[in-house]
This record gives sequence, structure tokens and C-alpha cells, in this order.
Amino acid sequence: MTQHAEPTATTAEGHRTDPAAVFAELYGGEPDGIWAAPGRVNLIGEYTDFNDGFVMPLALPHTAVAAVSRRDDGVLRLYSTDVPGGVVSLRVDELAPHSGHGWAAYPAGVLWALREAGHPVTGADIALTSTVPTGAGLSSSAALEVVTVLALNDLFALGLSAAGLAVIGRRAENDFVGVPCGIMDQMASACCSEGHALHLDTRDLSLRQVPFDLASQGLTLLVVDTRVKHALGDGAYAERRAGCEEGARLLGIPTLRDLPYAGLGAALATLADAGADESVIRYVRHVVGDNRRVEQVIALLDAGDVRAAGPVLNEGHASLRDDLRVSCPELDLVVGAANAAGALGARMTGGGFGGSAVVLVEEAAAGTVAEAVSEAFAAAGHTAPGIFDAIPSAGARRLR
Repeated sequence: MTQHAEPTATTAEGHRTDPAAVFAELYGGEPDGIWAAPGRVNLIGEYTDFNDGFVMPLALPHTAVAAVSRRDDGVLRLYSTDVPGGVVSLRVDELAPHSGHGWAAYPAGVLWALREAGHPVTGADIALTSTVPTGAGLSSSAALEVVTVLALNDLFALGLSAAGLAVIGRRAENDFVGVPCGIMDQMASACCSEGHALHLDTRDLSLRQVPFDLASQGLTLLVVDTRVKHALGDGAYAERRAGCEEGARLLGIPTLRDLPYAGLGAALATLADAGADESVIRYVRHVVGDNRRVEQVIALLDAGDVRAAGPVLNEGHASLRDDLRVSCPELDLVVGAANAAGALGARMTGGGFGGSAVVLVEEAAAGTVAEAVSEAFAAAGHTAPGIFDAIPSAGARRLR
């Protein structure tokens, strides 16, 4: 890998956020096209995707945008306006898993995964910019992966479906970067549609677009970014995945998806009798419970009773806090302060250990609830949180 400063990439900040202008300055020409892929927030269903379970994310308006041109000389050049440093230049035929490269490992991993899958990708020039907050549990990495694979799919005429894009993105993150995530984030970025939440079965990747028009019911879904950065490569995520797999092994089932909620009590007793670690028992209880909570929320949305989903969000947070133990004081403070101020329900979202929470609230009370959360953070001496409306937005697409 070589990394070098580019003196032409020192324009005014507003100009730097135009990926086409940045591309032209860096690489000396117009890009072949510009693509975008969103971050996501997950309404319900956490740590279920690598257990073949159910999730319900929605795409955010925040996107990673890539200006890209095809290369046929085996060179991959990457630049991000959001990361200090210059262009990262790599040889496509030298890409290898777990070889570092920092942020650039995500798009580089996509090229590696495409080539591993037999696709003849011979290089690219890529200039990236993103409005997806990093470390906030909103899938900034999946947005980078999906926008890269979408652009290369178009430029090299690979013929991948939206789900196929997600599969490549997940392989990049699992096998190249080394984060053992499930496929929810990439599927959400690739497949969500405007005005809908995505009901996804992560076992067979079947999906349903569920209408999610909160404004018509006088409701708002707030995202609260605690500003506490999380990093899923630190082993905590992998430990929980291993614990879930151990629980399934002890129960003699392929994955925890195969344990129905009605059989949870008996299964927990079986695990205790088998001498399972206490953490494994907790993880099983969370995953099976959260699969059920996804089904509950779907039923409520289909019935037009979105407000009744609030208590289900609260139950999900309690499980993430107490059984999975992936919350943190700041996330718990968001949930507590929001509910005390009149929210319908709230929970942490994403991988946890920081990141963001979602808050379901009456539209008329959104300002009051947001103010209460901000005041609670100030009183506790925390950095002020970022708060914005979660607007169900379009998935990955070509802009021009």
C-alpha cells in the first residue's frame, strides 16, 4: 500500500464534499458515474441476523456517495473526504484479508470479495464522501461497502441483484476486515425503500417492504447519537456471536432461529442442566425474545397501531442491557430520560457499547423529549448528543 498527500485536494470545504469535483481534482478527469448508499437504523431485532433471525431496519437519508471510474490495469485508488490523509493506492491482485488499510479496508474488501467470487474486476478510481456518522451504530461501514459494490456492479456489468450486492458487502466485512457481522446492515443499505421499514428474514434473505409513514399518524422516530464511539472489531461482538453458536450447539439446533419462543423456557432449563455458561443462557434468551419482538412490531404496524410498539422497544432495550449486556450508561440515559419525558418507547440500536438509540414519540412532544435528553446529558457531564428524525429513505442507487 502507498499513501500520499494530494496537493490538489485542498479546496474549500464545500467543494470537497462534492464527490465529482473531488474526483476530478484527485484523478484528473470526470468519473464514470456517481452512486449513493445509505446508513440505516434498526427499529427492532438486534443481534438476531447472525442467528438466521428477523430484523426490521430502515434506511436513513444519510449516505455514502462515491464517484468512481473503472480501471483495467489492476490498480485501486481510494480517497475519502472524511478521513485525514491522501489517496490510498493498492494493487488489486495483492489484496489480502486482515492486511490493514484502515477505513480503506471496507471498499478494498469489496474488490477482493468480488474477485474471490469469480467476478473480473480489474481496478477503479474511487472518491468517497459520507454523511453517515461513524461509530454511531448507523452502519457507516456497510454504506461504504454497498456503494462500492453497486458502482463496480454497474461499471463491470456484473449483473448482481440487490441481495447479491449485500452478500458481497458482508463477505468484505467478515472475511477481509474481520468483523463477524450478520447481513442486516448491508441488506438494509442495498434494499430499503423510501417510506418503508424492511422486514428481513436473514436465513433466506426474503424481505417485505412494510409501510412506515409515522407522520400520517402524528408520530416521530428520533435517532439519538450518544457520541460514544463503538468499534465492533474489539472482540465483544465476536464473543456474543460465539456464545449464541454455543447455545445452539448445546440445544442441538442449527441456529437460535430454530428455537420457537414457546420453547424458550424449556430450552433455558436444558442449557442450565448442561452446565452452559451463564452468559450463553442470557444470549439465548435475548435472541429468541428479540425474534418474537420483531414479529410483534410487524403485527402492530400491519394493524395500524404503531403507538403500541413503544413498550416493545422498551422491552428490547431491557434485554439488550440485561441479557446481552451491550448497552452503556449513555444509552440507558437516553432511554430513561426520553421515557420520563413522555416518549412512547425507546431502545439502543445497532451493536451497542455506544452509538445510538431510537425513540418513538408523538410528533407534538418530539421537541420536549429531545430537550429532556439533552438536559440529562448535560447534567451527567456527557458530550451533547446528536438528535435527528429517522426518515425512512431509499436504498442504494445510481445518482448519475
